[in-house]
Amino acid sequence: MGLTREQMAMRVAKELQDGYYVNLGIGIPTLVANYVPPDTAVMLQSENGLLGMGPYPLDEELDADLINAGKETVTTVPGAAIFSSAESFAMIRGGHVDLTVLGAFEVDQHGNIASWMIPNTLVKGMGGAMDLVAGAKNIICTMTHANKAGESKVLERCSLPLTGAGCINKVLTDLALLEIKNGAFHLLERAPGVSVEEIVRKTAGALVVDGDIPEMTF
Repeated sequence: MGLTREQMAMRVAKELQDGYYVNLGIGIPTLVANYVPPDTAVMLQSENGLLGMGPYPLDEELDADLINAGKETVTTVPGAAIFSSAESFAMIRGGHVDLTVLGAFEVDQHGNIASWMIPNTLVKGMGGAMDLVAGAKNIICTMTHANKAGESKVLERCSLPLTGAGCINKVLTDLALLEIKNGAFHLLERAPGVSVEEIVRKTAGALVVDGDIPEMTF
């Protein structure tokens, strides 16, 4: 059995480092805000113009005017700032975001990501993903390892239109944590109860397995 969405967010949160400015994409990445380690000081940015996003609100904290880029209600942390989306994108394009966490339809062994459209399907817009993959210093993708048909989303080459080329550093799927370097996926960790053989079988791109691969801990 692979990781749940909450477990994926918990594992990504362990990648946060003191002093980071972090942008969280819509979906599983947004859940990371709930699992920031208490001893780690980070500022979470949302491209609609919020720096200092906190975890999802409790019922008594709900403020319909305080939302993230995915139009979800959020909270703020002490020191948070609210500004225009133009200034928010200036922060992104200026290279002031240390880490971005994004969802994806596909990634490949060359660090390419496809996350914004599937041809012949309704497209609501790509949001700020193209700016984020171009401007962030470090990018982690979160997604399921395979699609609903059981086909690998971890590929030799993306088949869908790209959001960015050669920009992804790590991929966290429901089965594994992978690092992309030297034109291949490198298996770093596996989900509890998931075998290396299953990950190899479900990975279409080049996969390097070096030594014993530890299970993730939470």
